[in-house]
Amino acid sequence: MSHDPSPAASARLYLITAVRPDLGDFLEVAIHGGVDIVQLRDKALPDEELIPVLHVARQVTRRLGVPFVVNDRPDLAALIGADYGHVGQDDLPVAEARRFGIRVGLSTHAPEEIAQADADYIGVGPVYATPTKDGRPAVGLELVRYAARHARQPWFAIGGIDETNVAAVVAAGATRIAVVRAIGDAPDPEEAAANLRRALP
Repeated sequence: MSHDPSPAASARLYLITAVRPDLGDFLEVAIHGGVDIVQLRDKALPDEELIPVLHVARQVTRRLGVPFVVNDRPDLAALIGADYGHVGQDDLPVAEARRFGIRVGLSTHAPEEIAQADADYIGVGPVYATPTKDGRPAVGLELVRYAARHARQPWFAIGGIDETNVAAVVAAGATRIAVVRAIGDAPDPEEAAANLRRALP
């Protein structure tokens, strides 16, 4: 496995997307708008349907020079040549996920999880309540402030962040954010990405 600096270190705007019919075109315009790291997250599709979609996303991100992340499945991340697998607190431990020969990102929701994280990057949140993390309470800006002071690796604030509240998240110390709906549901994903990117330091 490479010990080069984590590509996430230079990323600022992280897009998480499910499988969608226009995936290739969607990723293209979002990246042109300012997205500089992409995760594909789809818990419903069986592997035989998911793998071809992962290849599509990998081809677009590779051509445009953007790191690609596969959620929950380090085996598939390794199979398709993704830059990272991403795991949650209840998924395969980071050290085990790394045995697939990939870098690993980790979701964190509390100060002790940030302090103990041994991943290549971490997600910190959900900052605001979000339907994409149903049942998980929002952690608020206090955890963002904690991460700004204590996180040892690149970190992305995540959870309900959009154009209406990104300034508050940045003011709390975030220099990187991850979004789902703010770009995925936007009528113009390229413009939405550009507006969010401009709001970041």
